[in-house]
Amino acid sequence: MDFNDSPEEAAFRAEARAWLEQTLLHPNARANLRVEGPEAMLAAKAYQRNKAEAGYAGLTWRREVGGRGLAPIFSVIFSQEEQKFQAPTGPFAIGLGMCIPTVIAFHSPDKIKRYVGPALRGEEIWSQLFSEPSAGSDVAGLRTRATKDGDAWVINGQKVWTSGAQYSDHGILLARTNPEKEKHKGLTMFVLDMKAPGVEVRPIHMMSGGSHFNEVYFNDVRIPDSERLGEVGHGWHVALVTLMNERLAVGGGAGPEYGEILEFARHTPSPSGKGMLIEDQAFRERLAGWYVSAQGYTLGKYRTMTALSKGQTPGPESSIGKIVNANRMQDLANAAIEAADHFGIIHDPSLAAMNGAFHNAYMWAPGLRIAGGTDEILRNIIAERVLGLPQDVRVDKGVAFRDLPTES
Repeated sequence: MDFNDSPEEAAFRAEARAWLEQTLLHPNARANLRVEGPEAMLAAKAYQRNKAEAGYAGLTWRREVGGRGLAPIFSVIFSQEEQKFQAPTGPFAIGLGMCIPTVIAFHSPDKIKRYVGPALRGEEIWSQLFSEPSAGSDVAGLRTRATKDGDAWVINGQKVWTSGAQYSDHGILLARTNPEKEKHKGLTMFVLDMKAPGVEVRPIHMMSGGSHFNEVYFNDVRIPDSERLGEVGHGWHVALVTLMNERLAVGGGAGPEYGEILEFARHTPSPSGKGMLIEDQAFRERLAGWYVSAQGYTLGKYRTMTALSKGQTPGPESSIGKIVNANRMQDLANAAIEAADHFGIIHDPSLAAMNGAFHNAYMWAPGLRIAGGTDEILRNIIAERVLGLPQDVRVDKGVAFRDLPTES
């Protein structure tokens, strides 16, 4: 495996880094990915507009839809450099990473023109409306109904865990259009106007104090048939395109780096009362485990980058990275908070160690372990598609949705 950039990739990385230094090095330009509120959103939209004007948004998209038509490796390189500068990309990750690629793949040319430009410039935000209270990782088990009424569809039902729905202008919605069909075959995908009559968004208050996730209710919401993505009943095929992009977009997530926990251990007293935490043998063993995990995750990302640089599509191996990093982030953050003893209860960036990075990681990790597929689902994917182990018995396969047991 060659860890080095090609000459063309190295030139692009240097160009991207120079632009990011010019754009984000002044303090007012930065916005934490987890910070919510009007000021953070304005900063994020301003950054996205500048990014689009500089030609760094939609790097891999076709030129005719507003992209640059570059190979996927260039998008990876730019994302790597963005992370070093804490670029405020959070509000647009779902739209540009999952929703708009689906729109480009399945919508009509006039609708593609309508939606892509505003999304690239940060003028409109998108959300993904898949998960439901009774169908989380089992997306095909959803119950939200879409009933044809003339040249429109009437939507009734509920979604949950919808990231950023309270800020969104549009969303891609997967709904059941035929309960008589097998559950994977009775679905259809639509583009939803999040401000349409009958759409109600209820933010979910998280333990971090924010409201990243939401419940979304539909009460006789009308969607024109012209906003349908793909053929009627082919929604599962459309959803697979979105889910493939989701696996890559969610990735490993942000969190404290190994160097930060090492620095923390050097300046924190050991619970035993003897020396610093870095001298505690039990903690040193955990440090070694986290380091090996971080290195494995990094090498896995390099494998994905190698595939992209060769024009290949990353396989299900990318599921491994999210499982490893999300669990490591939660374990690492928990250990740091416990090591801080009674000071660990303080969740205040101005007072907590590392500006509260460990507290933020601890409270964000559970959500990351769900987003893009739960740990359990991803372990099944790895077992069946990577290791070739026998698949689980599917008692619902080939059964019409109407024949499935209902909740009591």
